[in-house]
Amino acid sequence: MRIIDADTHIDETEDTWEYMQESDLQFKPTTAYPPNRNPNMLPTRYWVIDGKRQLRFIRGDEESGTVVESRELLDVQVRLKHMDELGTDIQVIYPTLFLMEATERPEVSTALRRSYNRWLADRCGQSGGRLRWVCLPPLQNMDETLKELRFAKQHGACGVLKKGDREAGKWPADPYFFPFYEEAERLDLPICFHTGSGIPDFSPAREFTLGQFMRTKAAAVNGIETILVNNIPAKYPRLRFGCIEAGASWVSFVDYDLRRRVQSRGNRISILGGPNTILASNLFRDNRVYITCQVDEDLPYILKYVGEDNLIVGSDYTHRDPSMQLEFRELLQQRADEGEIPQSAVQKILYDNPKAFYGL
Repeated sequence: MRIIDADTHIDETEDTWEYMQESDLQFKPTTAYPPNRNPNMLPTRYWVIDGKRQLRFIRGDEESGTVVESRELLDVQVRLKHMDELGTDIQVIYPTLFLMEATERPEVSTALRRSYNRWLADRCGQSGGRLRWVCLPPLQNMDETLKELRFAKQHGACGVLKKGDREAGKWPADPYFFPFYEEAERLDLPICFHTGSGIPDFSPAREFTLGQFMRTKAAAVNGIETILVNNIPAKYPRLRFGCIEAGASWVSFVDYDLRRRVQSRGNRISILGGPNTILASNLFRDNRVYITCQVDEDLPYILKYVGEDNLIVGSDYTHRDPSMQLEFRELLQQRADEGEIPQSAVQKILYDNPKAFYGL
């Protein structure tokens, strides 16, 4: 059975910034360490970007199930060998640093993302098509965003990262993003609402847990509900949308919330404004929304809302957090063998659906 891992990651490294234009070198990140590190805490380091600190993870091989040559793509062949051991044909790669917006300045964001895209295009280009990547658009600069989408399409990208909260100071359905969605549709690059936030937050890392849900999973789900409320899929009928790494247990709530919203509004004009939401018989399938699930979620219930054709799954490769499941194939097959989900769903979730979503 062929496998497409729909959500993997890399850890950015010094090589990531070696593709900067000469005029952008003033924005090149550096690495710093806490001056008075607590010996009882895990080792810590930071990227320093535009004078602000952003966490740069230090991961152990055992806890992450990976080695640094693979995590940082220092050796593409090492990663491919590990994929062979896992039985994975293709990995789709998302960033680490850029899951949270790192700067408020458009020129800095453009410089960093432009270098990242070229670095990852170079590394993935050495994989014979087995490593595919998701483009980072510098959305604070729309002209540069459209250029990056064209570069990405020509160099093996299979999606575009989008945040589900305010990005470039605007919500996902703002007309500001319409040229972005139009070009992504033209290039057949799906919009990937990955967990994370487009709102910079330069508070100490220890404060992240105070708003963790709002800045990660809730933002991605908001992105999907926002485009559905505002009929964005109908405006771009060939564009696909994904909700990545937020699980799938939220689908029943969003389905209920949208139907309740339309029912209660009736023919009245809402005091809150907004369009009349177009409801489909299956909100996700009919609007080309694909959702990564965790294989231990209530999949029989989720399938009632999403159907077999729009669920995908990823390992969260390199990230040692609750989303990581390197053994997702075995666990999914076990649930089918025990009769919890149809056998037909396994092949679709593991291969057919991510192939369709990413246009592979």
